[in-house]
Amino acid sequence: MKLAHWLAGMACAVSLCGAAHAAALEKAVEGEHRTPKYVARDEYRHPVETLEFFQVKPDMTVVEVWPGGGWYSEILAPMLKDEGTFYAAHFPKETDVGYFKKYRGVYEEKLASDKATYGAVKLTEFAPGGDSEIAPEGSADAVLTFRNVHNWMGGDNEEAAFKTFYKALKPGGILGVVEHRAKPGTSRDQMKKSGYMPQDYVIELAEKAGFELEASSEINANPKDTADHPKGVWTLPPSLRLGDEDKEKYLAIGESDRMTLRFRKPKS
Repeated sequence: MKLAHWLAGMACAVSLCGAAHAAALEKAVEGEHRTPKYVARDEYRHPVETLEFFQVKPDMTVVEVWPGGGWYSEILAPMLKDEGTFYAAHFPKETDVGYFKKYRGVYEEKLASDKATYGAVKLTEFAPGGDSEIAPEGSADAVLTFRNVHNWMGGDNEEAAFKTFYKALKPGGILGVVEHRAKPGTSRDQMKKSGYMPQDYVIELAEKAGFELEASSEINANPKDTADHPKGVWTLPPSLRLGDEDKEKYLAIGESDRMTLRFRKPKS
């Protein structure tokens, strides 16, 4: 009977712990600190379901790679600030790339403007192909990146990127990837032009770096997206590169069809 009582108690503790983790995530998603235009994209980005799929918990050490303006950081930073550690591996501080300068500055302003939410964020940088350290080697429970693999391909640095993620993770750590999904067989040139990548190619990149694919999800799938638009993925919202041309058509499609992949760094 003692063993049965102990097992029942453990099951209860696990259940309560899981409920607490879910509550922390939902509290962060529902927080008043979030930017209204970011909240409006929840229907396409599914933050609760995505972070649950990536098994992110409030007591973990998590790295977000290239957080841009901070869409996911607005959720991860408050979720992790009390019990965990959050590294934001942003664009290089020393750079001649105008886009990098702009959004690194925007992000730094965000952190400085709300110390209660972002005061614990550890700002690092990621330069694919370089020697930047996104977090101390072997320290991270999870590395997450959202719609960035095509950017690294633009500089032919996608393989180096996955090696950097592998180095930062603990044995048994998680790599979570969301990326615009192309049709199988899409050429490398078309990937670069369109911003869409075949799912099997992203899996191949991760496995080449040493990761094991643990699970894939259709959380962020969009069957309305044909992935063959005049301005690539940027034809769709939120970019709408064609302006008012066929705007209603692309708004009706919504944001891109996306793969959602969870990889694991082997424990041994």
